Amino acid sequence: MKKTQSGFTLVELMIVITMIAILLAIALPAYQNYTKRSHVSEGLSLASGVKASVSEHYAARGSWPTNNTIANIGSDIKANAISGISVTDGVITIEFNNRVEAGKRLELSPYADTNTITWKCKSANTDGINELYLPSRCRS
Repeated sequence: MKKTQSGFTLVELMIVITMIAILLAIALPAYQNYTKRSHVSEGLSLASGVKASVSEHYAARGSWPTNNTIANIGSDIKANAISGISVTDGVITIEFNNRVEAGKRLELSPYADTNTITWKCKSANTDGINELYLPSRCRS
């Protein structure tokens, strides 16, 4: 009786490992960008309540609130990837922690028309978040 060998050769195993490494090298950065974008979206969702407070203040008084207290929101708004949200002259600034980019900011600027308030979202002028992580409506 002849005994036949079964299984994979060392070369075949090395080819499979190389293919897996190439796929991981492509997929891992794409996944990291995806998670950072989702954290930025989380910040925008968290800021929706702040937008409502700023809009209510403007509707009632005809001027933008100058800080969190006047906007009637807390000063300690934090979340998983957000280290804080602040209001300065109606502009809402979302600051992110190291889950996105530590210390980087995203701004929501209000514009009042006759009967509506529209919001423009953009990377802050100083310490602005990388445009790669912004939702499409916030990119310039």
